Amino acid sequence: MTGALQRRLSAMVGKMAGTRVLVVGDSMLDHYLVGSVNRISPEAPVPVMRVASEHLMLGGAGNVATNILRMGGRPYLISVSGEDDNAQNLDMLIRHEQVEATIIRSEDRPTTIKTRVIAQNQQMLRIDKEHDAAVDATVVDLLMESLEEMLPQHEVVVLSDYGKGVINARFLERFRALCKAQPTPPKVLVDPKIKNFPLYQHAYCITPNTSEARQASGMLEFSSRHDILMGGLAIFKKCKCEHLLITLGPNGMALFEAPGQVVHIPTVAKRVYDVTGAGDTVIAVLALALAGGVGLRDAAVLANYAAGVVVGEVGAAACSPDELRKAIALLPEPEVQPWLSEEPLRT
Repeated sequence: MTGALQRRLSAMVGKMAGTRVLVVGDSMLDHYLVGSVNRISPEAPVPVMRVASEHLMLGGAGNVATNILRMGGRPYLISVSGEDDNAQNLDMLIRHEQVEATIIRSEDRPTTIKTRVIAQNQQMLRIDKEHDAAVDATVVDLLMESLEEMLPQHEVVVLSDYGKGVINARFLERFRALCKAQPTPPKVLVDPKIKNFPLYQHAYCITPNTSEARQASGMLEFSSRHDILMGGLAIFKKCKCEHLLITLGPNGMALFEAPGQVVHIPTVAKRVYDVTGAGDTVIAVLALALAGGVGLRDAAVLANYAAGVVVGEVGAAACSPDELRKAIALLPEPEVQPWLSEEPLRT
């Protein structure tokens, strides 16, 4: 990487320090059982894992907030939990991470927990305990009370939708109205879920992965440049968003700055151990950079570097400013290429 570009990107990392981002959505617990497999069970043809360690981490919207905090930002988390032992574990982790938060307790649902069984650095099994029906009207009222207080203090909002009921039609209708009522409406970034795609009207940027983008666009295939371009256009028509960032796994990212203005950002990851939480890292760094005044394309490049860092770790990891600067210095510069820049696609 050229020295000038390295210095420019590193300076952008500094702009994230102390910036505020509001995170709203589905928080959960990520539960890890880590050990080794040495034999097959005599009871059934399944491996037997001896557990060596066990730990809990914030997941979902909580992991987005943790990523923002690790990068030197100031997240505020608004979410919902159950009224159970895992809700206490969630509160304990939020306090431990020193994340400012309002967590609304709901008696009609459990606190979401995802248990991952990992042996020899490979995920063998995931067990989910959750309830994905939309939160009730009373909970939406409480969410809106918190938003009415916190929204005026934030220029960027992340909606972290894991399909567990916080982000729903009733909530989004009131949320959009509240945003429009602000003297300066915030930039709203959405980490989406398929069933809610039609509801993300007029978001600043939506960040689906390949599978989510394919399903949302109705495309049968999503492997070629043409597929991605046509799929992105379909999402623009459906959501009327300002921008779209499709994460393509080992193939990097496709940034739709407009329906007819698309660039490809190749991955910089050297190794991939675990993609858990990579989307959380992408939207966290994207939001922080935008809140710090960085342009959208540069913010996406920074998010791409951060994703390259976290997929090299096992479990839902977070990237620090020093790790991001190191990645910028040592990893290859992504060759950002225009995929579409001349003849605008008709919307």
